[in-house]
Amino acid sequence: MAGSSFGTIFRVTTWGESHGKAIGAVVDGCPAGISLCEADIQTYLDRRRPGQNKYTTSRAEADAVQILSGVFEGKTTGTPISLMVLNQDQRSKDYGTISELYRPGHADYTFDQKYGFRDYRGGGRSSGRETIGRVAAGAIACRMLDELGIRVRAYVSQIGPVSIDRSRMDLDRIEDSPVRMPDPQATRAALSYLDACIHSLDSSGGTIECSICGLPAGLGEPVFDKLDASLAKAVMSIGAVKAVEIGDGVQAAMARGSQNNDAYTCGADGTPTKATNHSGGILGGISDGTNVLLRASFKPTPSIARPQSMLGRDGACHEAVIHGRHDPIIVARACVVVEAMAALTIADHLLLHMSSRIDFLKKIYQK
Repeated sequence: MAGSSFGTIFRVTTWGESHGKAIGAVVDGCPAGISLCEADIQTYLDRRRPGQNKYTTSRAEADAVQILSGVFEGKTTGTPISLMVLNQDQRSKDYGTISELYRPGHADYTFDQKYGFRDYRGGGRSSGRETIGRVAAGAIACRMLDELGIRVRAYVSQIGPVSIDRSRMDLDRIEDSPVRMPDPQATRAALSYLDACIHSLDSSGGTIECSICGLPAGLGEPVFDKLDASLAKAVMSIGAVKAVEIGDGVQAAMARGSQNNDAYTCGADGTPTKATNHSGGILGGISDGTNVLLRASFKPTPSIARPQSMLGRDGACHEAVIHGRHDPIIVARACVVVEAMAALTIADHLLLHMSSRIDFLKKIYQK
């Protein structure tokens, strides 16, 4: 299977299946000398861990990470970092009834058409549990970004019809909300909406916003490897993401140039800045030194407890119910996945950027 690796210099390969023995990742290209221990990674994994509350799947997994290589005496060595999380609470029997059925909204049919085989236990490689490897690798990228004063932070901005009010938004309260909405009033409305979804055996979609603060200007390439293109690919590779926006996104299509352009001003320290940030911190595919803002729209969880029409491998349609333990909404646990993919992209572009100018190389190699 191709396509399990991401990145050019800072490169991650994920491995494992939802109901296999373990899930993990190998990170190559991470610079030596970064402080790293399992607790640094576990903090991130705990944010995507199942069983946090009634709005997440009840699958009981500790998701405890093990670092198998690439770290010595608390520092990265510059060699590949291998990470593993054991699966401990699989209930493969829950999926026995759909072994011959293709679930609507899932990758069952397309996976089988491509490979002529599928692991029907929780979706195999197509399961959301694959994101454990991404999050573990992203935690390492975040440790690198910390060293450079760069912070990546994601939060839920919308669940179903409920959106946050930006006048009430407090990013320091993201983790106070069971659905990671930085607006207490919107959180209450969203929980009421989700309770109604659960009662009707249904699920909800939502939107995650991610801000990247402290980026220097100059990251990204002006043609195919634009920073916004790389971020879009990274985030779109997350299962259930159906759209990615940068800055104003689709709203820019309804604006005039005089409204959409970000006027330049001088900051208090004399450095250039912008009066607005409609561009989302990226111009011509290159970071402009202001905060990067991206937005990811997630579809509703396709596994719902209602009877649905499913395609059988026999070519006929059958009505059946999906059993197992599933999230009524994905975005609450996916915030850290979006952060991870954004961090991996930025880490890779930072390393690529080092070779873009001769004076950068002189700083490293000239004595």
